Parts: sequence; structure tokens; C-alpha cells
Amino acid sequence: MANIQSLDPTASPLDYYGWELRRQREAHGLKQGQLGDIIFCTGSLVGQIETTKKVPTRDFSERVDAALGTDGLFSRLIGLVLRSQLPTWFQPYAEMEAKAAYISTYQAQLVYGLLQTEEYARAVLATGKPGQLDSLLAARMERQRILAWEKPPVALVILDEAVLHRPIGGDDVMWRQLAHLLEFTNHRWMCIQVLPLTSGEHPGLAGAFNILRFEDHPDVFYTEDMMSGHMTANPETIKEASLNYAHLQADALSVKDSAALIARVMEERYADRTERDPVAEVQLQRAQRR
Repeated sequence: MANIQSLDPTASPLDYYGWELRRQREAHGLKQGQLGDIIFCTGSLVGQIETTKKVPTRDFSERVDAALGTDGLFSRLIGLVLRSQLPTWFQPYAEMEAKAAYISTYQAQLVYGLLQTEEYARAVLATGKPGQLDSLLAARMERQRILAWEKPPVALVILDEAVLHRPIGGDDVMWRQLAHLLEFTNHRWMCIQVLPLTSGEHPGLAGAFNILRFEDHPDVFYTEDMMSGHMTANPETIKEASLNYAHLQADALSVKDSAALIARVMEERYADRTERDPVAEVQLQRAQRR
């Protein structure tokens, strides 16, 4: 096992977190196992986090803060740690996304990351680097915290209808994922529209893209390919992307009709289940009554 004292706390947020956890624990005269007992985990896990062998979670961080009286130190650090686990090329976008006042996104293949359930996200991420699955999943869930802020960004989401039919993770996972989308039907800061397959050719055929708008920063256009992301604030690019997005909005179903379509797909494609999620059932029934 690596010696925590040899870690450079300036090397990365994860290194600093581990170094600081060891320092705070020892300052309180606790062994790893003793701290583990207090925060309901194993001493081995504490040691793995201190030596950067394991990425901490937000729940772990909040329990450490409570146990050691560190005034939210680790709860503040965890956001930086989890963001650092995202692919290097994606981190600049994640930072801008967290600062945006308005998010407009068109998604052709998958549910937008901020709206993915944990099990749906796990299935998506498992196709990439399964060895880093837990840390990547925690980082994606951390991104979603912006939706729970007191003043979240206004999010306009257009999903190609194909997204609803692609069975990521299997029928059960898709049932709950679509039910999760229905939860946002009457959300004050969120609009979800579906672009029906009957739209034929449209400006989004080239692929998914996002437009971020800020209160004190130029707009940003973002798209990605299999290996990297591309972000620009070029005014001409923003102008063209905004026009394309307006066309997609015009072709998409209304929020109400989109919810009805999501509910119909749930029932027709993913309803053959032995045990349904009662929360998902309620969301489905509400959508069908609209």
C-alpha cells in the first residue's frame, strides 16, 4: 500500500482529498478502523481513499464531515474530486455546464446525461471503460446536482424518438428511465420535447449538440465524437446552431404531447414486467390522463 505521506496534495483533487483525510483523521487521534466504525464503513475503505485507490462518494464525505467536525470541508472537496474523474476532454464542458444559466440540448442517441437514472447511466458507461465505472458513474450523478440548486439552469431538452426505443440496460431500466423523464413534465425550469421519427430529415441529423448560455459569458456551442469533445464560442457557429435548434423545437412535439408519447412507449415497449415500480406507475398514469 502506498504511503499517504508520499502523496503530493497538489497533484490532483483526489490526492489532496486523500492527504487531507489522513491528516484530519490523525489529528483526531483515530485509526482507520476507528473512523470506519464511526461513519459505518470499513477501515479498509478509509485506507483505500487515503491512498487514492478508491474514489470517495458524496455520502462518505458528508459522514466524514459530521464525524470529524470539519465544517463541510470534504463535502466541498468532493465536487472537485468527482469532476476530476470525468474524461479530461469532457471536464471543460462540465465546468461550463455547471455555470450556465440556460442549457439547450438535442440528443439523437441517448437520454441527456443530466436526466439519466443511475442504472441507465451505468449501462451506458459500462460500454466504455468498465474498470473506471464506479468513479465515472459517481461523476455523472454529481453533474446532476445542478438541477436541484435553488436557482437551477433553464434546461430545454429535445430527444429524438429513437432514444425512447433504444433499450439501454433492458426493459426494467428503460421503464424507470422514461418514468424519470415524466417527472419533469411540469418542472418549472425544464422542458422535454420529443422529435418524432415522422419528422424525416432535420437539422439534427449530423448528431447531438448543446448550446450553453450565461449571464456574464459568451454563449458556448458543444458537440462530441467518439473520442473527444469540441467547444467553441464563435459567434457565427452559435448563430447557426441556435437557428438549427429553433427548427428542431418547431418540429418537435409539444411538452404535453411528448409526455404522452413517452408514456405510450413505456406501455407498448417496456410494460411486460412481473413487478412494476409504483412511482413509475403513477408517472405513467398522470401522463396518460393529460
